[in-house]
Amino acid sequence: MTYRVMLQMPYTSGLRSVFDERDDIEVERFTELSEDNILQHIGNYDAAILGVAPFTRRIIASAARLKIVARHGVGYDAVDVPALTEAGVPLAVVGTANSITVAEHSLFFMMALAKRALLYDREVRKGNWNVRFDTPAFDLAGRTVLILGFGRIGRRLVPMCAAMGMKVLVHDPYVIQDAIATAGATPVQDWRALLPEIDFLSVNCPKNDETDGMVGTAELAAMKPTAFVVNTARGNIVDEKALYGALRDRVIAGAGIDPFVVEPASADEPLFELDNIIVSPHSAGVTEESMFRMGAAAARNVVDCFDGRLDPDNVINAEVLGS
Repeated sequence: MTYRVMLQMPYTSGLRSVFDERDDIEVERFTELSEDNILQHIGNYDAAILGVAPFTRRIIASAARLKIVARHGVGYDAVDVPALTEAGVPLAVVGTANSITVAEHSLFFMMALAKRALLYDREVRKGNWNVRFDTPAFDLAGRTVLILGFGRIGRRLVPMCAAMGMKVLVHDPYVIQDAIATAGATPVQDWRALLPEIDFLSVNCPKNDETDGMVGTAELAAMKPTAFVVNTARGNIVDEKALYGALRDRVIAGAGIDPFVVEPASADEPLFELDNIIVSPHSAGVTEESMFRMGAAAARNVVDCFDGRLDPDNVINAEVLGS
């Protein structure tokens, strides 16, 4: 029997490291990722490895052969999980394959903002050396960061920030609070009440109905005018329109944003007009090392599913494994 895998992203060396060991798996890359195109072909595949394109209920309803959907990453807000569960199809993610990478990117944003990286680069090129005195950088040591989320990424970001000498606060009501304290951070329940006291707000939680738009106009207004927002999670957990207004009006000092509501973001994205924001192309989880790890993990999930040994710890809707 030959298994057919639909690949919705480049065929990386990490994916090949697993699939090349098998002669019963045929991988086909799709570059036209519209719902209509996927809908036409999904019925011919036993597995799908997803990037960020939506995987909808309509697609799932046409996927008669589908045995597994594997994300090349950990986010799954573009996947209709209830529809997969109803169909008895597991959704697998790559666990900690990119966790350290995203945590590093969060810290990178904080350092770039604290050290005025973009401003200094622009001004030095103009010969303006006095910018270092006109707009001095500042130390991360002694500053307070509030991390929203203590999952795979948040728990790796905590020691990084602590190593920089920062005071670290963490809000995550879904984990044992003692685990946060053991990691060297202070657990907080009412995170909004602490917004006037922090220097950085780092968003590292999944996007769902509870977190969508959770950092909006009121939250940004409560922060100090010298504070910064960093988002390496998903678009619109920090409300984009509210963030634009807060940055434009200098309600907060700046932001580092990796994900956007619409991706790829267009050149006329309003946030791009501003000089107090640093952005990246939803690349927080993308490095040479993490791409290999994610590819290998996604491929391993597919192979393990075919072989009847899929790790339930990697499955979002693990209830289907017993069906």
